[in-house]
Amino acid sequence: MQISYTPLELYRRKWIFNNKDLPVTDEDKANIKPLDEKSAMTVWKTLVSDKASASEHFSKADWGGRPKSWVKDDCWQASWDSDAPELPAVMATHFDWEPDTRVFFCYDKYQAIETVWDVFVRNWKCFLFFDDGPLLLSDSKPQVALFTQDGDVKLGVRS
Repeated sequence: MQISYTPLELYRRKWIFNNKDLPVTDEDKANIKPLDEKSAMTVWKTLVSDKASASEHFSKADWGGRPKSWVKDDCWQASWDSDAPELPAVMATHFDWEPDTRVFFCYDKYQAIETVWDVFVRNWKCFLFFDDGPLLLSDSKPQVALFTQDGDVKLGVRS
């Protein structure tokens, strides 16, 4: 999969990684790579859906539209609102990934960010400033998460 990036300083949502209340180190910023629109579309089509443009448009033809893809629901909002930086425990358990696992945080078909698991874990709250159905997934692991605006997260397995 050929991927091209937009420099973080040119990313239209760069402010989420420059928030004074949730500081991101320069080292982590170097590993937060927004995809250009064409690459985001490729990742979405390859890993998510070739028809739906956002998670709320999944059909039963998409793995994300099948109830059996989702194994657990939990709340992420309480952890996000707390002063503790840790990922919600249910997510930490679900994702038994190595720190250098490549992950994609897909806001929709046109916007995605690539990073590695340990950078996401340290900065997960920043990614969730936009919580209208983004997906967390990897191209090398089956586990996925779908975040909803009501503060819930659906944990599942991509097929």
